[in-house]
Amino acid sequence: MTVRLCSKRAGMLLLVLLCVAAAPAASAQQVEKANDVARFLAGLEPSADSPLATLTRDAGWQGHAKALDVAWSQLERARLSKIRTWATANLTEPKPTVLYMFSGPDFLYLDAFFPNRSTYVMSGLEPVGEIPTITPAVRRSLGGVLGSLRQSVGSAVNYSFFITREMQSRLRATKLTGVLPVLYLFLARSGKTIHEVTLIAVDKEGTVVGAGTPDTIPAVKITFSGSDGRMQTLYYFRTDLSNSGLNRSGFLKFCERLGISDAFIKSASYLLHGDNFGVLREFLLERTSALVQDDSGIPVRFFDADDWSLRPFGRYLRPIPVFGSYTYQRGLNDLYRRTTPPPLDFGVGYRWRPHESNLLLALKTTKEGVAQETTTTGRK
Repeated sequence: MTVRLCSKRAGMLLLVLLCVAAAPAASAQQVEKANDVARFLAGLEPSADSPLATLTRDAGWQGHAKALDVAWSQLERARLSKIRTWATANLTEPKPTVLYMFSGPDFLYLDAFFPNRSTYVMSGLEPVGEIPTITPAVRRSLGGVLGSLRQSVGSAVNYSFFITREMQSRLRATKLTGVLPVLYLFLARSGKTIHEVTLIAVDKEGTVVGAGTPDTIPAVKITFSGSDGRMQTLYYFRTDLSNSGLNRSGFLKFCERLGISDAFIKSASYLLHGDNFGVLREFLLERTSALVQDDSGIPVRFFDADDWSLRPFGRYLRPIPVFGSYTYQRGLNDLYRRTTPPPLDFGVGYRWRPHESNLLLALKTTKEGVAQETTTTGRK
């Protein structure tokens, strides 16, 4: 009896020891921190204790890293450093929040034009997708997956805008869904550290609720920090920005709660020129302190001269042919003719070649914006 009892105890003890020994290995496989995944997708070394560290010896990952290193070195020299210089000189009274409508996953240029802001709100029709993980299926075809991801950001890196259909097609081939893989890559390559990623939704009252709640619009909230360690927040919403879409959702109510903001519009398919996007156009004109846009943004005829100061930069050329002659703005052309716009030494928007690009900096000159912000946020 005694011997049998000891055997049972010994067996149980052995089982416990085996479980304890196996536990670290099992948890190590499960712990893929968002920041490590972002760095891995961006061709940057993850932390040494990450389960992804061993995958950086893969030839496909190493080729991906080298290609992105070259691309980012050229991009930094040709565009991003010059954009930051322009922003420092011209955006001298920054608001804590920036709205980037029709953005897709383009955090790259948002951060370059508007660095160090507390909150970024991005929006577009591209799906949010699942939180990226390096699954066994991804690992088995790592070189191809990373190559497709690299190609999906190619137009944004080379020309400053996404070709949406091409991006969506490439992303489907990566086994990594939605805009999140691209946001991860751009955040990591912009020197950010991701701390938390949460799938959320916003109801018709503009309140944040759990992902998947009925009658809501899907979104993701990413908390991150830059080199100074200050916490920042990025939201991306998948939402229809047309009049009918906005009237069905609480997206603008969410944005309104953030107070008076700065805004960015680039490569927006000239949608804000039409009546079908008048609700968004009026919201931006009412709730924006500084608006940076190319000619695909709000036409100059909608800016009241009593409320806005318009500062053009670069050259205004006719829109590229694919958008047709109806997008040409005589008013904007007149503004360029009667002023002496400072040149742009970087390319941006559909006219992406240097010395062909245009930017308009619209600054609110009335006291209305300050009053609205005091009412909304309780501070000046």
